[in-house]
Amino acid sequence: MYNERLFTPGPVEIPDRVREVLGRQIIHHRTEEFRRIFLEVRELLKRLLDDPSENFVFFSSSGTGAMEAAILNFFVEGDKVLVINGGKFGERWLLLARHWGLDVLEYSVEWGKSADPQKVEETLKRYPECKGVLLQISETSTGSYHPVEDIAQICKNTETLLVADAITALGVYNLKPSIGIDVLIGGSQKALMLPPGLSLLWFSDKARGRLKDRAFYFSVKKELGKQQEGQTAWTPAINLIVALRESLSVILEEGMDTIEKKYRAISEGTRKAINSLGLDVFPEKPAICVTAVRTQDAERIRKELLRHGIRVAGGQDQLKGKIFRISHMGVSDKDGLMFIGMLEVVLRKLGYSPQLGAGISEYSETLIREGLW
Repeated sequence: MYNERLFTPGPVEIPDRVREVLGRQIIHHRTEEFRRIFLEVRELLKRLLDDPSENFVFFSSSGTGAMEAAILNFFVEGDKVLVINGGKFGERWLLLARHWGLDVLEYSVEWGKSADPQKVEETLKRYPECKGVLLQISETSTGSYHPVEDIAQICKNTETLLVADAITALGVYNLKPSIGIDVLIGGSQKALMLPPGLSLLWFSDKARGRLKDRAFYFSVKKELGKQQEGQTAWTPAINLIVALRESLSVILEEGMDTIEKKYRAISEGTRKAINSLGLDVFPEKPAICVTAVRTQDAERIRKELLRHGIRVAGGQDQLKGKIFRISHMGVSDKDGLMFIGMLEVVLRKLGYSPQLGAGISEYSETLIREGLW
């Protein structure tokens, strides 16, 4: 069987320890065994977030399900919210909020740019009735990072809830919701290194005071009491929850400080390598979970990499054919080195004239300088 290597921003490659757990026979969810595992998963997540709060639930869905749950459980029709729309997933917040009848203020950010906290602050002063700010921490479609820490400080002492899609940030950044995040969304198929199908919604005490009961399946109220006891309101994604115990253990054993340092070094080394090979990094302020590369040959490069067994992601909507995206989630430092070497070969085959070894040198020097090697 021919195996591709995934350098895509979801799904990502799954560690051997987690794959072994996923391959086990399923257990029943209405058992003491599952209850014990689920409660252990909850404790591990508290350690990951460095927060003792029990205010979080899991849903059997992709991350979009938890995004919709955030809309349904913390806002009502007519509530004014500010949506930071700087890419495909910012657009998803926009569509969800409008679908459920929220009064949306759109802060449109040019794709590849990052939100300006000052503009967020000015908007909230102009509209003090604004109930929420909805953003992506890392906008995966463009590779951009939005300054969540600064925006959190703006929202912290107001009645406005900061709702953060951390689907590609959780498990990459040493993310602590105590910075001022009120609702945090996660998904299994990114840096948590699981298959798709499990989402997470964490919320602050401030957000708990605004908890509604508008949802049926995606009801936080229905799930919260059950999950605190080790059960779920509906049939859960059993094997994903069991495997999440293993993936969280893998992450915590390495430590989030170490993991963030690793991703910072890999992403910086990749960007320097890209520039040395005559290509351009697309975003102004890149996230460390994915590198978006701008080139008119994006699709040719992507397809040629795939011929060599390496899958990267293409651009979406207005960026289709203009960028390709390299995920660093679930990627080791050695994987990154192999990727840069293969990219050099592919560029040479496509008629570029990179100096073979230039990208590898930049990548290696960066990791040495950052203390990874």
